[in-house]
Amino acid sequence: MRVVIIGPAYPLRGGLATYNERLARAFREAGDEVKLVTFSLQYPGFLFPGQTQFSTETGPTDLTIDVSINSVNPWTWWQVGNKLRREKPDLVVFRFWLPFMGPALGSIARRIRSNRHTRIVAITDNVIPHEKRPGDRPFTRYFLAACHGFVTMSRSVLADLRRLHFKQPAQYKPHPLYDNFGPLKSKPEALQALQLDPNYSYLLFFGFIRAYKGLDILLEAFADARLAALPVKLIIAGEYYEDAAPYEALIQQHKLESRLVRATDFIPNEQVVDYFCAADMVVQPYKNATQSGVSQIAYHFERPMLVTDVGGLAELIPDGEVGYVVKPTAQAIANALVDFYEHQREVEFTAGVWARKKEFSWSEMVKALKEVAA
Repeated sequence: MRVVIIGPAYPLRGGLATYNERLARAFREAGDEVKLVTFSLQYPGFLFPGQTQFSTETGPTDLTIDVSINSVNPWTWWQVGNKLRREKPDLVVFRFWLPFMGPALGSIARRIRSNRHTRIVAITDNVIPHEKRPGDRPFTRYFLAACHGFVTMSRSVLADLRRLHFKQPAQYKPHPLYDNFGPLKSKPEALQALQLDPNYSYLLFFGFIRAYKGLDILLEAFADARLAALPVKLIIAGEYYEDAAPYEALIQQHKLESRLVRATDFIPNEQVVDYFCAADMVVQPYKNATQSGVSQIAYHFERPMLVTDVGGLAELIPDGEVGYVVKPTAQAIANALVDFYEHQREVEFTAGVWARKKEFSWSEMVKALKEVAA
């Protein structure tokens, strides 16, 4: 089968690009011919709050990547759509995560499928976005209507599709394991790589810092007097995607500075292993969510997790088996963190993670995409 994946990929950086490149390799492992088509311009400046959209790392040499879509230039949508219409791939997989991309991706999809051969399938991270903007609903509908089928990585997104009355074939398939950040390291080795004091224990908040991810709730929880009495520090590893001032105010208010490890720049792929393997547990205090790639990195590195009971997070984290599922409140998070250390649950939860991680295979994702395209 000839497959094209359309979405973020190198030279763009971030979790979506990492995912799409790993998916391309999974198709190739299944015997398919695959290439990626990505953006020359993904976001205009007003939509991108980070430092840069582009990777400074060496690009993958084993993948074919066509950098040709400008999200705000309709001429490129026409060019890419017409080129793929003529090439007639058997399957085109779109990655859809933001309504803003609806006009570009929907237009490309319509040009391709006019060849009456290619099947169009979307991996829909969200159909109702975390942060709403004007035009969300029509942009989303324009794209979704161009697809033959969908795969969602949380049941809540699958329910959203049906709530919007899209009847095409759709499957829920959990986010596969992020196994492309290298092998596990021992905790002492990871602590040494990050130059962290081994006399402390460490919790990890990882990923771009945005309002819906709840770092403010975690900081409030970490101010709990019971946690302050423990030799535990919080690692904040990820770039601010919004104003840092409210978080800084909380840090000053609760006198947390000495109990934090700040790494608030983009974390290169080769350093991801150190942050996860140095941590006792990965904390995701989200206020709303659909699914999270952070959970699948934690599974790969066999780290216990605390997630809040929002969206699809709890679907992948059995409470009391691999970690905690709690309400998105500072008190509930603090109670779980205290329990984790007072009852020394790291070994127990790590064993649970190890037992569950085998369920999240890339071959199952490839199979699901092919099934909804049939």
